Amino acid sequence: MDQYAFTVSFVRKTRQHQWWCSDVTFHCADQELCEQWVRATNEQLSSLTNRPKSLLVYINPYGGKQRGERIYEQKVAPVFRRAGIFTDVIVTERANHARDHLKTEANLDKYDGVVCVGGDGMFSELLHGLVTRTQTDHDVDQNQSDAELVPCSLRIGIIPAGSTDCVCFATVGTNDPITSALHIVVGDSQPMDVCSVHQKDVFLRYSISLLGYGFYGDLQAESERKRWLGPARYDLSGIKTFLCHNLYEGSISFLPAGDNVGHPRDKQPCRSGCRVCQHSKDEHNEMSGEKEKPGDDSSRGWKTVQGEFIAINSASMSCACPRCPKGLSPFAHLADGTTDLILVRKCSRLDFFRHLLRHTNKQDQFDHSFVEVHRVRKFSFQPRRHELASPEEQSEHLKTTGFNPKISAQTSAVSSWSCDGEILHQAAIRVSVQHQLIRLFARGIEEQ
Repeated sequence: MDQYAFTVSFVRKTRQHQWWCSDVTFHCADQELCEQWVRATNEQLSSLTNRPKSLLVYINPYGGKQRGERIYEQKVAPVFRRAGIFTDVIVTERANHARDHLKTEANLDKYDGVVCVGGDGMFSELLHGLVTRTQTDHDVDQNQSDAELVPCSLRIGIIPAGSTDCVCFATVGTNDPITSALHIVVGDSQPMDVCSVHQKDVFLRYSISLLGYGFYGDLQAESERKRWLGPARYDLSGIKTFLCHNLYEGSISFLPAGDNVGHPRDKQPCRSGCRVCQHSKDEHNEMSGEKEKPGDDSSRGWKTVQGEFIAINSASMSCACPRCPKGLSPFAHLADGTTDLILVRKCSRLDFFRHLLRHTNKQDQFDHSFVEVHRVRKFSFQPRRHELASPEEQSEHLKTTGFNPKISAQTSAVSSWSCDGEILHQAAIRVSVQHQLIRLFARGIEEQ
């Protein structure tokens, strides 16, 4: 056997969207030829400007089953070292540590990207830190709901290690740390829409996956009280919230996206190289000069829906995960400048169960008379609060009916919003889709 050889590592695709790192060894007749091949190969790799050479990595040691550090050291770090990527690693010590560090302290000029090792909550920290830092650097006021936000120049990588890894699953197709690390190494880039959430002229949060009011808001609030249970809290909280079957009254106004970006029920999923997302940038540029307002329903195309709702959901991606492979909106797109607004009106508990059950099978979860879904660019929600009857009205009501009306300052007939797993207690909000505001080290789910 020839004693002169060199080894090349390459990505091998396996089943279920998973990638693996494999090696092939080449043998040469002499040392000089071997060195020429190594030099030429390294020069070609160095010319690939999309590949990161330096990364800032944040590890959440507490999320999920507290395996973040072990996953990184045993599975991810060896891949980065093999690819010759320099890394600065920060193990977070508290909630919002990564967000605050990105907003103020991090020298981002040193890096080609930032990476989170954790779940959706950890990703949300990087999202808020990086977007806020970018707007601050460009003197953009995030409190202005109609502000045109500046897209982030650095890409974000996600190494799944949390209780839920919805964003990773919906953009890669699997929750596998090595697969995600390899997407980072090869320099994939997937643009992503981000929803900005405001109450009047106050910025609240950004959302990239699910904004849920009513059922999902109540579920999130209930699960926060059971954090000591770990991931099992979601199942128990879901059962309790379902049995409560709360209704919430309000008015929701929205700006439809138009037919050229498809419909939530058109059976055209967002996949790698999605044409809808690729062509949405031109339309976005044409519309960017228009400033629509909810009060201009007739002239600006806004529509308003009122009633009692079990759930009001905004899905900016499919929100697919291993437990719900189709997601909340199976045909939502990652980067088309829209979000799918799902309204679940008053119905029986059995009908609502049927609606939820269809998220786990091949039936259309929107094919119910009490469910409507719209693809929108903006929306606002205003809850209806029931004021207390006056003492005179209470007395008259007692004389005629024999009992008092509900006595409280005003009924707490409002829910909270679940914003990518975080609770927003402000019920009245306005939401705008920020087109392709960030980019991930991903390429979208590939066709098998």
